Amino acid sequence: MITRMSSLFLRTLRENPADAEVPSHTLLVRAGYVRRVAPGGYSWLPLGLRVLRNIEAIVREEMDAIGGQEIQFPALLPKEPYEATGRWSEYGPNLFRLVDRKGADYLLGPTHEELFALTVKGEYSSYKDYPVILYQVQTKYRDEARPRAGLLRGREFVMKDSYSFDLDDEGLARSYALHRGAYLRMFDRLGLDYVVVAATSGAMGGSASEEFLAVADTGEDTYVRSTGSGYAANVEAVVTPAPPEQPVEDKPAAQVHHTPDTPTIETLVDFLNTHGAGRTFTAADTLKNVLVKTRLPGETEWTLLGVGVPGDREVDLKRLEASLEPAEVALLEEADFAANPFLVKGYIGPGALQANGVRYLVDPRVVRGTAWATGADKPDHHVVDLVCGRDFTPDGTVEAAEVREGDPSPDGHGTLVAARGIEIGHIFQLGRKYTDAFALDALGPDSKPVRITMGSYGVGVSRLVAAIAEQHHDELGLVWPRAVAPADVHVVVAGKDETVFDGGERLAAELSGRGLRVMLDDRKATPGVKFADAELVGIPTIVVVGRGLAKGVVEVKDRASGERTEVAVDSVVEHLVELVRS
Repeated sequence: MITRMSSLFLRTLRENPADAEVPSHTLLVRAGYVRRVAPGGYSWLPLGLRVLRNIEAIVREEMDAIGGQEIQFPALLPKEPYEATGRWSEYGPNLFRLVDRKGADYLLGPTHEELFALTVKGEYSSYKDYPVILYQVQTKYRDEARPRAGLLRGREFVMKDSYSFDLDDEGLARSYALHRGAYLRMFDRLGLDYVVVAATSGAMGGSASEEFLAVADTGEDTYVRSTGSGYAANVEAVVTPAPPEQPVEDKPAAQVHHTPDTPTIETLVDFLNTHGAGRTFTAADTLKNVLVKTRLPGETEWTLLGVGVPGDREVDLKRLEASLEPAEVALLEEADFAANPFLVKGYIGPGALQANGVRYLVDPRVVRGTAWATGADKPDHHVVDLVCGRDFTPDGTVEAAEVREGDPSPDGHGTLVAARGIEIGHIFQLGRKYTDAFALDALGPDSKPVRITMGSYGVGVSRLVAAIAEQHHDELGLVWPRAVAPADVHVVVAGKDETVFDGGERLAAELSGRGLRVMLDDRKATPGVKFADAELVGIPTIVVVGRGLAKGVVEVKDRASGERTEVAVDSVVEHLVELVRS
């Protein structure tokens, strides 16, 4: 196949788009792969659609290889299945909701667990029908509050979602392992540098959960890994190792101190160390109490929640939200403090929270017998040696404190280091959340019903285009891995005389005849423009047919390494065929 740039629907740009925040967004727009239509919505132009389709093909091949069967659901879905599972409410403002002319409620599908479960229920009834893996590659819709970074966080995106249906947990574990292996092969074929990390399940529900992250400084996901083992996890999934409990009998009595002008941890520590409170204090000896408000999907009223963390740490709202899923979480506003005068800003302690019925959750490091300096619930006063399990009893623990480099690894081996990545895949062992909702059973060999168990496995197909671009570019433009590139060879005709043009045409035709996908720059443009566009578009092999043709050679350039080689015209076709197919 030959694609002639003289007729290709393509316009490259020399200037960066004003709204671009990351390299993939900049380059995909400049190279003419995508165009913005609305916030979070992009059109795929011919070259971009080719890359997308090449990725889809690899995804389908790996899914088919593990026995997956492709189906297709509509994007416009009725409300009722999502109401049955509670997700009509749980998804909150992220759902695109609409009402048809008859007044019926619909949504644009963000994900399709409900439809998959109902479809299997409608078709299968015997244990002999299982296991089964179904998948689709389809456009999804989520009303992102802040769509950003081009294809990395959009409101409309292409996703591969697959679902396994098994008779028992052992079968689910096998299906999960099959998908995990398929994802490893898939992302290897796509030329990605990626990590697999432990993750939370969020609104999807379920137990075992892992994310596949493309390593990128521009990624929205922070993950940590251990220096002493293979442990790796998204920060939301990190479980804080709790220290051993201590006796309470040998601890000094709690004492309230007048601590004027100490509303922050820093000012409190300075005051205690300056005014001789009996020992040297650090921020880690203080208990910071942060107030938030929460509400469950469908509720209109907010509920206060106190979160206690060691004073040397900030509350990570993403970790807190993950811990409290599906509840919505928000920081208190001035009106909330005014409505609850027992909350003394800067001096909040456990006492007033528990006396007023406010649920109080603490960091796992706050165990029985630990003594803290914390707010005394009145202005300019703190209490020292307030002992957990003696002077206050939390309602439970919560993973809310920030995770930092140097923290001990939860598996007990080494310490944690942090990096950033782009989520490209996520696999869950869902269990029976959805099959319970729809009573999806199979009649077992003993004629008794067996409740089916599910797995859910997603790949962000359109996001992969951006993730690959984030990892495969340089200062000149995109550098596509050959498996996803829109062509195998980019033939640049660098000259004005007919001999050079004829030479480029012949070479393109011979390469196409050997099964290679060829981009031929046959435009009446200057060599400089053609070279710049070839670098920007990023096809892995560039062949320059120019002045060297008179000497019987053409120049072959490797886009990734920049290496240039002169190859004889008589042997260049075999050279390129071998290069591409190797």
